[in-house]
Amino acid sequence: MFQISVEETFSAGHALRGYKGKCENPHGHNYKVQVLLEGAALDSIGLLYDFTHVKQVLKDVILGVDHKFLNDQPPFDTLNPSAENIAKYFFDEAAKRMHGGTASARIKSITVWETDTTSATYWP
Repeated sequence: MFQISVEETFSAGHALRGYKGKCENPHGHNYKVQVLLEGAALDSIGLLYDFTHVKQVLKDVILGVDHKFLNDQPPFDTLNPSAENIAKYFFDEAAKRMHGGTASARIKSITVWETDTTSATYWP
């Protein structure tokens, strides 16, 4: 099995609905997002997936949330913008945009860091 990962960053604000603590107030993070792909086979030139394409997919998803207040952006206008929900959102959106690579390549997981020491990971 092979794995590759790509990381990108973005900045956004949010407020956790129903949370009893300081994070219920509007605040922001400099997020880091990591996509992890896996597959059993490499293509004819020895790649599981082109890093450049994975980076572009992440950047395309980030465009919808970068420097925005997440609570105002779908789906977070109705879905609480927790790190866990943000990770699933990135997984779903990235999966829609991924094409090419080897037949066995697939997104294994997405991890979203709110800080250097706190993260949430989603995998199906």
